[in-house]
Amino acid sequence: MAKLLLNLRNVPDDEADDVRDLFVTHAIDVYETKPSMWGVSAGGIWLADAKQLDEALRLLAQYQVQRSASAREEREAAIREGRAPSTWSNLRSNPRQAVIAVLGIVLMLAIVTLPFLLFRY
Repeated sequence: MAKLLLNLRNVPDDEADDVRDLFVTHAIDVYETKPSMWGVSAGGIWLADAKQLDEALRLLAQYQVQRSASAREEREAAIREGRAPSTWSNLRSNPRQAVIAVLGIVLMLAIVTLPFLLFRY
């Protein structure tokens, strides 16, 4: 019976490639399903042979630990070097989006408070 090893929703291409290579390197028999046309399913990497489940899960867990450690190191290095995105850098790079968001918030506050102000007396 097939077992889903990795749901490919929001998975970066490099991570999916690493997982595929990991399973090929260790001779784990997997197959991949593609995303559906309407976005209902994101696709996935499935285990074909249930006898290899324990080994596949162990390899996947090891990979995820290594990947999370390297991602943390990259993030900490970016923070130290001042390359990490911040709220202010996002506002400076997308001022139109920031203005639209603020206008939307003001509009929603006006809509919510308008009945209170109109029917106060």
